[in-house]
Amino acid sequence: MSKSAGASDLLFTGSDWTFDTLSRTYDAIKEVALGDLGLDCYPNQLEIISSEQMLDAYSSNGMPLIYQHWSFGKHFVYEEYLYRKGRRGLAYEIVINSNPCIAYLMEENTMALQALVIAHASFGHNHFFKNNYLFRQWTDASAILDYMEFAKGYVSRCEERYGFAAVESILDAAHTLMDQAVFRYRRPPRISSAKEQARVRERLEYEEKIFSDLWRTLPQPRQSEDTTEAELEAQERKKALNLPEENLLYFLEKNSLILEPWEREILRIVRVVAQYFYPQRQTKVMNEGCATFVHYTIMNMLFDRGKISEGHLLEMLHSHSNVVFQPGFDDPRFSGLNPYALGFAMMQDIERICTKPTAEDRDWFPEFAGNGDWRGTLLDAWANHRDESFLLQYLSPALIRKMRLFALDDESKEKHYQVASIHNERGYEKIRSSLARSYDIGMNQPNIQVVDVDLLGNRHLRLQHTARDGIVLSESTRDATLRHVRRLWGYDVSLVGVDAEFGNVLYETSTDKFAG
Repeated sequence: MSKSAGASDLLFTGSDWTFDTLSRTYDAIKEVALGDLGLDCYPNQLEIISSEQMLDAYSSNGMPLIYQHWSFGKHFVYEEYLYRKGRRGLAYEIVINSNPCIAYLMEENTMALQALVIAHASFGHNHFFKNNYLFRQWTDASAILDYMEFAKGYVSRCEERYGFAAVESILDAAHTLMDQAVFRYRRPPRISSAKEQARVRERLEYEEKIFSDLWRTLPQPRQSEDTTEAELEAQERKKALNLPEENLLYFLEKNSLILEPWEREILRIVRVVAQYFYPQRQTKVMNEGCATFVHYTIMNMLFDRGKISEGHLLEMLHSHSNVVFQPGFDDPRFSGLNPYALGFAMMQDIERICTKPTAEDRDWFPEFAGNGDWRGTLLDAWANHRDESFLLQYLSPALIRKMRLFALDDESKEKHYQVASIHNERGYEKIRSSLARSYDIGMNQPNIQVVDVDLLGNRHLRLQHTARDGIVLSESTRDATLRHVRRLWGYDVSLVGVDAEFGNVLYETSTDKFAG
């Protein structure tokens, strides 16, 4: 442990913080993070906010700038109620994937806690945002703040020009489809720069001036009696529209026959926000595990160097323990695996395998077991994986035993669960692959795609839901969502559910069956 340090060597001595103390502590943390751990971060910007401002940040997904919508206010009231009643605490911090990286710190935090969250957010999360391949390829940290400023101003101007009700209606429909508003398999277009945003606004204004309803009166083409010819027409139609299309909001923005230019731009704003958060949904375990490991390592290094007192280290460890606490399966608080607990445990386990491997570790991880370079191994893992692949390649039998993980089979026709995998060679493989699959967004989110539409015919939009394991969509939410799709499309919309394994139709519904 550390040598005893004099008070003059400590970064801080009491619980209260000042901006001078924050600055001095930030510099010490930065020295360890960049020099000892080899982290690569965006420039940092620290914002001190009150509890009410933190609640406000909750309601707007943590974004410092965002357009107005009633759902944000509803979320604020709900979170405030739980907080005032003592049913929910507030996060110690919120960090924004931007350049510079913005971290919100609670003014109520003690100095020890401020040090912990600076290490956690401003260096752990910051490094992950800048270096992980998903964030590098699918988001633009340097443009998001300018874009959100543009989005907020644009929506505000639309409210003034077209009325709150009209803008609210389009935002309601767009927010309903946010889960189906991301590119999962191809890279999304980059966020517009300020110059391009000005060009977009000019184009929209021009389109509004020349907009005409005459094209809506085009006659419907004569239906072909030749089935083969009809199929060929459908194939050509799908090819021209790049169908099937996974990004439903993108398709509606580009091809809806009823949307005005300003409505299309609002759809684009909503899907840009949805795309911005998509990598975070795929890296929850890794992102939080990385940040937690970083703050834990930095705080202990500072203590070993006599920069932090034992009392303050114990305070930090208390907060750290609360973050990584994993309730048992029979605990009323259990809601699944805590991503902080699983991620942190895996990062520590990788460090152990690199420095003190067992024979089992060498068999399972020959490429890095005993290499002694745990920093390089972790940096490589943080840069090149998402949760699913990270678990598949790095979850060890030793950690499976430590966390007492096992796999269950759940058959709907059976009254009981069946223990399918236990702690043996085959069981470890099954547990690891099953756990990894549970973090695959593609497996957990409904796979709904646009499969066909005849723009010159009846303009009926056809969607297809590929259902896995026979799991269909809830009828009430499904039909409500289809109404919103029809609101944006302007014509009837149908949805067919198809079994992913056998291809048989499970259900079919259409907006012409209920009032739209």
